[in-house]
Amino acid sequence: MSVNLTTLPNGFRIVTEHMPGLQSAAVGVWVLAGARHEEAAENGIAHFLEHMAFKGTERRSALQIAEVIEDVGGYINAYTSREVTAYYARVLQDDVPLAVDVLADILRAPVFDPREIEIERGVILQEIGQALDTPDDIIFDWLQERAYPDQPLGRTILGEAAGVQRFARDDLTGFVGRHYRPAQMVLSAAGAVDHDALVRDAERLFGDMVGGTASPAPAARFAGGESRHVKQLEQAHFALAFEGPDYTDPGIHAAQIYANALGGSMSSRLFQEIRERRGLCYTIYAQAGAYSDTGMMTIYAGTSAAQMQDLAQITIDEMKRAAGDMTLAELERGRAQMKAGLLMGLESSSNRAERLARMLQIWGRVPPLDEVVEKIDAVTLADLHDIAERTIATAPAAMALYGPVESAPTLAALQERRAA
Repeated sequence: MSVNLTTLPNGFRIVTEHMPGLQSAAVGVWVLAGARHEEAAENGIAHFLEHMAFKGTERRSALQIAEVIEDVGGYINAYTSREVTAYYARVLQDDVPLAVDVLADILRAPVFDPREIEIERGVILQEIGQALDTPDDIIFDWLQERAYPDQPLGRTILGEAAGVQRFARDDLTGFVGRHYRPAQMVLSAAGAVDHDALVRDAERLFGDMVGGTASPAPAARFAGGESRHVKQLEQAHFALAFEGPDYTDPGIHAAQIYANALGGSMSSRLFQEIRERRGLCYTIYAQAGAYSDTGMMTIYAGTSAAQMQDLAQITIDEMKRAAGDMTLAELERGRAQMKAGLLMGLESSSNRAERLARMLQIWGRVPPLDEVVEKIDAVTLADLHDIAERTIATAPAAMALYGPVESAPTLAALQERRAA
């Protein structure tokens, strides 16, 4: 399998990876415009725009957009994150040109019918309401807000209901005009795909877009703090975050292995100590996430109100212990799980297409898998101890609590325990 990249004169990029033996392909357009590119009054508009893309174009109605892909057995969807908005489809080999045509249509010729805007506004308000009713979902929005307060990166992707109520057609077209530039877009495909044919399609459908550079998102600043929301629920929900490496930081792989050893699997420290030995929770995990200029290691658990203090304190204790006694076996296990997760995931053409686009947007190139594996293999036990020590000793922290959490420890109390 080989990666091919072509850049059109206007900056629009096409990247592909042919996967022998497949009869289908995943194809999509990744736009470097997500929630962190919004102004404060626009919060939620990138996600609103994603919804509206499927509500009709100059050539197709909303129903026709769905039918034209489903008539050939494919599917089409989209998602919004804090850094990108992606529009993608999965189709059989012969239908790749059709999929690209539909993607170009919804990106370049949406009508933003005012009637459809009102309908979709209602759908999104229901989505916001659903998120608010899902404790282990909304708690991460609150955690993000405390980690990056008063910054685009700290705002929710869905937006606040009051803001969504105000959006009009001009708001949508304005965001598209500022951020949906060809240099911010990547057409990515993997599977049964012909690169040269895809380039010809891209030249025809995207080649006339006017170039230009979108305004970069404001730099992130991890500040930290506490967010506590008291509500009578069955469980008390606990989320803790520490600043970590960004995508391009050489320490990102060590951070991911550390998070895995701490709480990324059934054999991890937090799972074994807090769930298996003490029975304090059903769910507990840790993960290392990253953005273009910052990162965040997150720990989440749900427990009873009576056990929240023990769970939070033991979490800090386990992190302190890990800084001093991480073992070679944990390093090797975490490394093996990272590599297996990467390679198993890339057996999917959809995952490969997404990786191609995101690597290109982050690095300006697609690092070969061998290079990534070499970097994972290069992580040493000293690297693991270093990231564990920096996380518990000096990294800024944020905490979010939800449920019957009146008596839960404060972040200040946990900070004192960190320093003790």
